[in-house]
Amino acid sequence: MQRDEFQQQLWLDYIHCHPDMGTQSLWPNDRPAEYFVLATLNRAPYHAQRLLPALHHFGYRRIGHYAMADRGLLASVLSSGNADAWIVLVELQLDTLTQAPRHRLEALIHRAHPHDSRGQNLLSRGRPWPMPDWETYRQLLAAHPLAAWLSIMGPRMHHVGFDCQTLGEDIAQLDAAVTDMGLHAGDPREGLLPISPLLEHRYYACCTQRGVFADGDEHRIVTGGFSLVQKRLPGVRERSAELLLPLHTRCELSA
Repeated sequence: MQRDEFQQQLWLDYIHCHPDMGTQSLWPNDRPAEYFVLATLNRAPYHAQRLLPALHHFGYRRIGHYAMADRGLLASVLSSGNADAWIVLVELQLDTLTQAPRHRLEALIHRAHPHDSRGQNLLSRGRPWPMPDWETYRQLLAAHPLAAWLSIMGPRMHHVGFDCQTLGEDIAQLDAAVTDMGLHAGDPREGLLPISPLLEHRYYACCTQRGVFADGDEHRIVTGGFSLVQKRLPGVRERSAELLLPLHTRCELSA
């Protein structure tokens, strides 16, 4: 698999989960995304240590490693080296969860079929384990929103970020257009990550989708969204994806 095929698979999976983004008319569909936020968890074979070599194979280079202890997350920022979208790989640290929800999520992970737990497309092939029941989902949601999201979605793209400069509009104008479309910027924590003060940032949850849980209950759930970012200072040469996370969360980058 080459990088263009990998990115296409990520995008097609994202559009499948969020069809409203496939039909949006706020900006031309040929405008490239600034970054993809991919979410996973620190259990084999889905942990970052296993996924990073595949991303390196696609030509991505890790330029930043970040820790957000208050959110139980580690994140790696990977440069594409060209105009392609950068990748932010977010890894939920399950050991930061309390015992009961951690055990419930681990029980789901252990039920994944071996054939769905290997290959280069682990981040675009869908949820590899069975759908949880509603009670499990609610318990995970109370423990950590990303734990609940991973339980129903599996490791994959959580949301996509667009740079307003690339889109050719000011963030205030685009925010008004998105609001007219029926979406509203929510709590920044819904976007998983703390955002650098160097950027203006808006996160929008996509329309809810109907989920059928293991016990047969049907509920409407939020399965991701998209972000708009804009640099606060003119003339900054770095890409917005490079500036996305606050400097105080950056760790020393190991080999």
